[in-house]
Amino acid sequence: MRITFIRPNMYDERSSDAMEPLCFAILKSLTPPDIDVSFFDERLEPVPFDHATDLLALTVETYTARRAYQIADSYRDRGVPVVMGGYHPTFLPDEALLHADAVVKGDAEGIWPQVLDDAANGSLQPLYESPDFVPLDGYMPDRSIFAGKKYAPMGLVQYGRGCKFNCTFCSIRAFYGTSLRQRPVVEVVEDIRRSGRRHIFLIDDNLFVNREKARELFEALISLRIAWSCQVSIDIARDEKLVNLMAHSGCISALIGFESLQPESLREVKKGWNLKWQSYDRAISVFRRAGIMLYGTFVFGCDNDTTDAFNESVAFAIRNKFMLANFNPLTPMPGAPLYQRIQQEGRLLYDRWWLDPDFRYGDATFAPMHMTADRLTGECFAARMKFNSVGSIVRRLFDLRTNMRSPYRAGIYLAANLISRREILRKQRHRLGAATGRERLVEEHA
Repeated sequence: MRITFIRPNMYDERSSDAMEPLCFAILKSLTPPDIDVSFFDERLEPVPFDHATDLLALTVETYTARRAYQIADSYRDRGVPVVMGGYHPTFLPDEALLHADAVVKGDAEGIWPQVLDDAANGSLQPLYESPDFVPLDGYMPDRSIFAGKKYAPMGLVQYGRGCKFNCTFCSIRAFYGTSLRQRPVVEVVEDIRRSGRRHIFLIDDNLFVNREKARELFEALISLRIAWSCQVSIDIARDEKLVNLMAHSGCISALIGFESLQPESLREVKKGWNLKWQSYDRAISVFRRAGIMLYGTFVFGCDNDTTDAFNESVAFAIRNKFMLANFNPLTPMPGAPLYQRIQQEGRLLYDRWWLDPDFRYGDATFAPMHMTADRLTGECFAARMKFNSVGSIVRRLFDLRTNMRSPYRAGIYLAANLISRREILRKQRHRLGAATGRERLVEEHA
């Protein structure tokens, strides 16, 4: 049997900041060696719509759903069965099944061999789902699937899945529930060794589950003498010794969701714990003393937010010399409690924004309380551009504790900022998916 994996882009174009999609290395490791495997990443290469295969498998994110469905429809028109997995089909299986023969809900481990057996026998079922969350030990991603592809020089490795918090705009808890699973540290270390990368991004949604597990992981990473980055909740800064160990083990940058400077807005999205134990300034100082560069993310459009929030957040990020920062409209995602609330309040601007041909990347998706949706869209873009201005990049670079701690750090900082600035300009107001014939005709006569 021949199986083709495709990682769709948000649109039919190439990207310059693509990293290895780890899920396909995991699927490759779960696929028997007698099956012929092909893999195409639309961020790097055009999709071959005439590719000969017996099964097409797509991982689908909300922002790539429209494009994924277009690709799937083209393959199904040729009689090729299609299976979809990922967050989006898990939350909206009925939608995905309009474009696929089968949907895998949740994690693939424990169910993927059955999908392949059914596909080989011509008996694919509409829905597949493991009855329980399977343990994460005993598997090793097969990165041979990435051979010959020019990804960013940073390897992706996963330690655990799930998050201990339940923010209303995030769909992680809806996907994993209260399940918090980690791989054995010895297997994570071996995975890093096999990746062959000297800079690793630990892709856990929140690396900080508890002190004991974090300490075990950090101590094991010391001997590898690598540089690594992660996503982590700000409460880890309560333990400065642990953050120092984190830095000693090779961590040079961390993404933290600050989301808002307003306590009322944080409470609204159930992230009041961000400021429960200490102020932002005190937490940031812990990371700075350890020499860890910060990537801060902010969202706007909470019911208490006014237009003052934009400039305040940008000034805060520049003053604290963040390596990177992002300023996004608060976006209701399928499966997240926020989506249900905004939908019930009748404030959604689109029935399904991810499929609407009028939606553009960066647009507000609902009507906020204290500004228009257009104002929310425009102010978020302006905030991104102000933070990524040449003056801001230069000003933030000169931090000898973090961004300019070494020539290597400075190089990473400059490369990340230049890529960020370019991608912001390229993506803003971009249509999701490829324009259909009717859409192209409308635009040509507009």
